[in-house]
Amino acid sequence: MAQETENTQYVALARKYRPQTFEDLLGQDALVQTLTNAIKNNRLHHAYILTGIRGVGKTTTARLIARAINCTGPDGQGGPTIHPCGECENCKAIAADRHIDVIELDAASKTGVDDMREILDSVRYKPVSARYKVYIIDEVHMLSKNAFNALLKTLEEPPAHVKFIFATTEIRKVPVTILSRCQRFDLQRLSIETLMTLFKKIAAAENIEFEEEALLMVARAAEGSARDGLSMLDQAIVLGNGAIKAETVKNMLGLADRQQTMMLYEKLLEGDMSAVMLNLQSLYTNGSAPTVILQDLVDITHLLAKVKIVPDFINDASLSENDREMCKKLSAAPINILSKIWQMLIKGLSEIQYATVQIDALEMILMRIAYSANLPSPSELLKELKKKSGLKNKTENATDNAADGLFSSKEDNTSELIIESTAELLKLMMAKKQPLLLFAVKNDMSFKQFSHGYMHIALSEKADKNLIADLRAFLLKETGKNWQIDIDYEPLGETLAFLEAKELDKDKKNISEYPLVKAILSEFNGAKIETIIRRSVEEAEDEQAAEFNVDATINDTYEEE
Repeated sequence: MAQETENTQYVALARKYRPQTFEDLLGQDALVQTLTNAIKNNRLHHAYILTGIRGVGKTTTARLIARAINCTGPDGQGGPTIHPCGECENCKAIAADRHIDVIELDAASKTGVDDMREILDSVRYKPVSARYKVYIIDEVHMLSKNAFNALLKTLEEPPAHVKFIFATTEIRKVPVTILSRCQRFDLQRLSIETLMTLFKKIAAAENIEFEEEALLMVARAAEGSARDGLSMLDQAIVLGNGAIKAETVKNMLGLADRQQTMMLYEKLLEGDMSAVMLNLQSLYTNGSAPTVILQDLVDITHLLAKVKIVPDFINDASLSENDREMCKKLSAAPINILSKIWQMLIKGLSEIQYATVQIDALEMILMRIAYSANLPSPSELLKELKKKSGLKNKTENATDNAADGLFSSKEDNTSELIIESTAELLKLMMAKKQPLLLFAVKNDMSFKQFSHGYMHIALSEKADKNLIADLRAFLLKETGKNWQIDIDYEPLGETLAFLEAKELDKDKKNISEYPLVKAILSEFNGAKIETIIRRSVEEAEDEQAAEFNVDATINDTYEEE
């Protein structure tokens, strides 16, 4: 049998369709525009660093830059250009990865200072045949600390004939001293729409039949990486015997049946647990992994919520017809329900990893969602209870009265908010729902003097640096007056929180002497008064508690009013 020649050997799609010009470089418009302007204005930087996820074209871009600045044109007389000819000897040699003046180094395998010194020793020599000597260092973040240090001086003041191009997937691991000497480009993750366009173009060029849904599955699984997507496309072609089919791709990627997962989600929203279990069992029997099903449910939740907030997203090119139909069908799902489902699914992702039998864990997660997603939240439940009992109106009236009591009328019949004590200040903060400011005022400062428009305080060293500014802004908004606040940075002494706790302890001691309370504390060994709710004389149901009625919360939830 005759040996295959190099021309008859199969070349992977990711290599065969590697971009050969900047026009072929997908989704990197900002980078192309910057380089175009730099070349036109003869402002080429001496060092570039390219960062982004795997498979978005970092190394390819580095080679294109090397070709662009070294191209001499078909006649050998051309200069740097954003449109390298591809015909001159420099273009051909760089494209074939055999140019003597374009040195590529994989920092993952050559990480030491000796490797870097060997390269830097050759920097001073001029290029043999190219215009610039170009050093391309891939995965530069993997260089050792000493290697980076060796590179610093040369990188700051390189010879005019040298250009450095670095590529990395982990830009945070590159020392800031290196970054400050480079022009940085962040290569963008490719959108699903861009990947779909690329896949269709390649499928047409290769004369391969495909199903739209299959390409969409691959584009989603690629997660923005052209190389990953083309590698999966290669595999799908082989498995599909020369065609790209949805069923083949689904089995290849271990994906759940999207339509069946949507049906499962619909039944989940309806709380039909019997149908959910049947759907789940069918998916599992057909080979779908529990973790994949759960992740699909997370994706569907996000999609529904996104369409709920941004209705126009339903027309996005990344969505399949099935996705659009599902969004229309389930559009009535409230955003608060979707938010609860999202939280429980995300929590389920971590739970399922540690489960002995993952499908059992997934069933329990879905049961939890089906039976609790539609339950009211604590705040909703409290609101409903208050509404039924009439407590809401009482509470709101009490709050309004507390706030109204702070107003005093002037002769011109206009009202100004007058605050004459710290107690009134705290009431106002409660009425205006300022819990963080209220907590800080009670715990991080003590008052030496207080009158309307003025306070003299001691401030804790641990207080938030914006506390005084926030307090002034609050008082200006509510009283219409710029308050003068004098500050002493010294030991706090007795804060409002301390005084409240002290008063509460005193009240507990007094209340514990009430005959009924005394009998309860004696009867229930270890019981103690936890909370005191103050009420007016008119509201008190027990005339013996003239100043306040007592709610004693005991450790076994026993209450006595």
